[in-house]
Amino acid sequence: MTGPTVEVHSDTPALVAAAAKHFVDVVTRAQTERGSASVVLTGGGTGIGLLEVVRKDPGGIDWSRLDVFWGDDRFVPQGDAERNDDQARQALLDHVPLDPSRVHPMATSDGEYPDPVEAAAEYSATVRAYLAEHGSFDLHLLGMGGEGHVNSLFPHTDAVREEHELVVAVTNSPKPPPVRITLTLPAVRRTRHVVLVVGGAAKAEAVAAALSGAAAVDVPSAGAVGTESTTWLLDEPAAANLSR
Repeated sequence: MTGPTVEVHSDTPALVAAAAKHFVDVVTRAQTERGSASVVLTGGGTGIGLLEVVRKDPGGIDWSRLDVFWGDDRFVPQGDAERNDDQARQALLDHVPLDPSRVHPMATSDGEYPDPVEAAAEYSATVRAYLAEHGSFDLHLLGMGGEGHVNSLFPHTDAVREEHELVVAVTNSPKPPPVRITLTLPAVRRTRHVVLVVGGAAKAEAVAAALSGAAAVDVPSAGAVGTESTTWLLDEPAAANLSR
């Protein structure tokens, strides 16, 4: 795999539109080449915003042949407004003809697995079963926090240091709510195309560090790489510290 590709866009709408195009392009190409596709979704303003754009212009996506996963979610009750699952459904998933059996949300705190460690193990089994059959995810979308976190992998935590498990519970997240379930960097690296969508001047320092070869334990986004491509989609403020 070659090094990361960096695209700089003028503003948030252009950034979100570019991310939506990557979504459509990767999914349709995978469906053409292999018959089906898989995406791992992220939350946040840009992560949900790109789904809204895809809803309006889905290109040639065959929704019945798409598997949907999440990179992380808050371990809160079903219907909580902070759930990435619920936000994604409102933005896109409830409006397209997906096969319900191919949509794989993470457990809620009031569901069948009230212990987050058990919930993480259950999701890990789902992920492992998919990867055993298909080899890799096709697309993993990632946002990034100001300190460089991706999914719920924060600097200098056990979760970002994990080298074997694909899914873990986080019980002391520095960003509320404290309990979450997250895919790990080993899971991210089981993806053909990783796309990081990052906007805002507050993230410029972490962007520059990640792209300059920082250690993943210090800047988790530095460890997010795909097997075929890694693409950083940035707006101009987020790219401010990059030499061009």
